[in-house]
Amino acid sequence: MRERLPVWVQARCGVEPRAVAAVGVVLTVAVGFAVQQYAAARPQPVTAPAVLAPAPPATPPPVPGAGSGGPGGRIVVDVGGKVRDPGVRRLPAGSRVEDALAAAGGVRPGADTTGLNRARLLVDGEQVLVGVTAQPAPPGGAGSGGGPGPGPLSLGSATVEQLDGLPGVGPVLARHIVEFRSARGGFRAVEDLRQVDGIGERRFAELRKLVRL
Repeated sequence: MRERLPVWVQARCGVEPRAVAAVGVVLTVAVGFAVQQYAAARPQPVTAPAVLAPAPPATPPPVPGAGSGGPGGRIVVDVGGKVRDPGVRRLPAGSRVEDALAAAGGVRPGADTTGLNRARLLVDGEQVLVGVTAQPAPPGGAGSGGGPGPGPLSLGSATVEQLDGLPGVGPVLARHIVEFRSARGGFRAVEDLRQVDGIGERRFAELRKLVRL
């Protein structure tokens, strides 16, 4: 390569073979570095992250007392007395007395609802009476054998005043029965009276023919 350079360049710069080789190495390294930088600066394809489907909504907890409903999670109750539209109503399981009154058009003006627990859970097949002092006789005319009314009292809807009229039941025990009913969401059987505070076997034997579900 030295021989190819003009003579004046050789004489002026004093190019030696080692210098030419060093310059060649530097140029080679520079070209390689430039190629590497160019390759690194090129845009790279980016893969979009997969779209995750939203999680299904959590199942709401079951409503207490909802298991006492009939087919399809519904219950059937009879709403009577001083309501605007008495009759049989089909309500969702877990409904309360207030829901039954609303389904019957509401309570008539002037009706006494003092002993009616509107927050009580309803039980399938029960009767809700508003402002009625005596329970009607059950179908078939089954009597109570000397009870205080024309028929057995309904444990599911009897008021404190009605229960107070039963033999051996005073106002305190009547309130205990209503409180037990509210706490348990209703009576499942007449025998549940044994669990009420103040009712022993002897008193239960006197009451079992005077009450019904």
